[in-house]
Amino acid sequence: MTAEPLEPPPPPRRRGGYRYGRWSGGADPLAPPFDVREALDGIGDDILAGSTPADALRRLLQRGRDGLSGLDDLRRRLRRRRDQLRRSGRLDGTLEQVRELLDQALEAEKRALFADPDDLARFDEAELDALPSETASAVRALADRQWRSPEAASKYQEIQDLLRREVLDSQFSGMKQALENASPEDMQRVRDMIADLNDLLSKHARGEAGQDDLDRFLDRHGEFFPERPNSIDELIDQLARRAAATQRMMDGLTAEQRAELGSLMDSMFGGDLGLSTELERLNQQLRAARPDLRWGGDPRMSGQEGMGMGDATSAIAELSDVESLDRQLGQQYAGAGLDDVDEELVQRALGREAVDDLANLRRIERELTRQGWLQNRNGQLELAPKALRRLGATALRRVFAQLHDGPRGDHDIPDAGGAGELTGSSRGWQFGDTQPLDVVRTVRNAVLRAGPSADGVGLIVDDFEVVETEQRSRAAVALLVDLSYSMELNGTWGAAKSTALALHHLVTTRYPQDSIELIGFSQYARPLRPAELAGLDFDPVQGTNLQHALMLARRHLSRHGDAEPILLVVTDGEPTAHLERDGEAVFMWPPMPETLALTLAEVDKATRSGIAINVFMLGEDPRLIDFMTEVARRNGGRIFTSDADNLGEYVVRDFLKRRTAIAAGRRR
Repeated sequence: MTAEPLEPPPPPRRRGGYRYGRWSGGADPLAPPFDVREALDGIGDDILAGSTPADALRRLLQRGRDGLSGLDDLRRRLRRRRDQLRRSGRLDGTLEQVRELLDQALEAEKRALFADPDDLARFDEAELDALPSETASAVRALADRQWRSPEAASKYQEIQDLLRREVLDSQFSGMKQALENASPEDMQRVRDMIADLNDLLSKHARGEAGQDDLDRFLDRHGEFFPERPNSIDELIDQLARRAAATQRMMDGLTAEQRAELGSLMDSMFGGDLGLSTELERLNQQLRAARPDLRWGGDPRMSGQEGMGMGDATSAIAELSDVESLDRQLGQQYAGAGLDDVDEELVQRALGREAVDDLANLRRIERELTRQGWLQNRNGQLELAPKALRRLGATALRRVFAQLHDGPRGDHDIPDAGGAGELTGSSRGWQFGDTQPLDVVRTVRNAVLRAGPSADGVGLIVDDFEVVETEQRSRAAVALLVDLSYSMELNGTWGAAKSTALALHHLVTTRYPQDSIELIGFSQYARPLRPAELAGLDFDPVQGTNLQHALMLARRHLSRHGDAEPILLVVTDGEPTAHLERDGEAVFMWPPMPETLALTLAEVDKATRSGIAINVFMLGEDPRLIDFMTEVARRNGGRIFTSDADNLGEYVVRDFLKRRTAIAAGRRR
């Protein structure tokens, strides 16, 4: 009985301009959106404390969330593993084993010579006593010896076998076990494998090797590669990591130990130049293929037990993985991102749970952008509009939580006017009214007056009614925020940013007819979009150019001449910079008289334009107080001494008081 071939699925149908087809896997299309609001609020807390969105996101990923390990926790686990690896043993274990086997061989040989009364035996004893104290030199000197003791000969052969196994195991994981009791035929297979491997890597470097070449190589030599790599690059990666670890193992020995082990390896391969040459060629090709690996450096291993070359190489290879993964998780390099983290390294070093934690961190990072909370603007990470609204609401909610009993800024006036919000009532139309027509009441008046008619409803002037509205006064607001370096030094930058976002949210949501502009100033002044302010860090430059900020504020307020002006200044220092006629900023501290004079000239221009300036001073520097006292004397505005904790409360309360006064027809 033969199975009928499966029929291909029918072609997808087009409906209304969309193409429909069978779901073929991937994310569940009916799953609810991934909830990132908690993560977003965590980012918002850092932004309101003064961070940029990029820094806030990085800190969130570092800290993690409840039940989800962050990068810092993963790195702590990595460092514990690193310390365990470094304490796993000493690197001179092979030298120690060779020394022990050599001592056993010499002891057995001397026992055999002692029983022989011949003078030749005495001569051999003298030769043994005269052997160099250095292990490698002694082993080399005994290479051609005709051993009298079978036990001694066996121990010396063990040295040869041990070195061969350890050297090859340091290059190819598991070779030590594969070469246990190896025959000459086994060693010939090793030689053939390394020669074929070099040919494969050379062909790959020229861009001529393909999957068929790898398959043929593994079919012939697969016993040496039980993991069976899926590609030549994967094979190179496995071998290069181990070769680099071998070099680090050698670098971790003392100069004397390194020279001694190198001499032992030379003596072992002295009669096998072909194998020695192929191993050297292999190392050169691996270095060329993976120059990014750490080819050298003391791994700083310690511990009580000596490790053989193969075991030491395995430990150092894992240590190198841990160190590389630690750098990836640290994200302290340009353009860093979670996509850079090697999941295979995470799996090997920390296990499956850590891979899942990393996947969830990546999902948070991805979903914040996909769901429209974060956006990339000219290479800079910014809050998207809906995230700004959420952040502004949070900032304002915190400010209102500080406010005590008092006016909350009700800006309605009792008189009915010609435009504004609906009151729910209506009145008869009068000549000159501009309010919207109340159609329902107008038609009702006509029906009540003339009664129903099959010819329709006839309207006269007395029937018309208009919707009554509340007059809403308008305000133009300019908030000037000091961005200078001193704001960060004094710990007030975060409070200034949070206050600005809170006031912007208050104006745009509760007073949509008003116009607000945020202006930041340090060496120069500039208008700031809310997203730009949220993503802004303090300016690491010197200079407090209040003159330039006042110029921009007057320009904004003059564009809204039909609105009442509100100008608020948040700063922690006296003016120390001004604009020259060519537009260049000049900084000097203590401030030069010209800076103070030009700034006060801008204050006078604002005063003549009817703009009151209220200043919120973050600090009690006598020079700042003296200057702002002069500003208040000239302008008639008010001065508030505040600190970071109550700045938002002071600014919002003052704005609400002034806004209420404007709505009531009073200017303050």
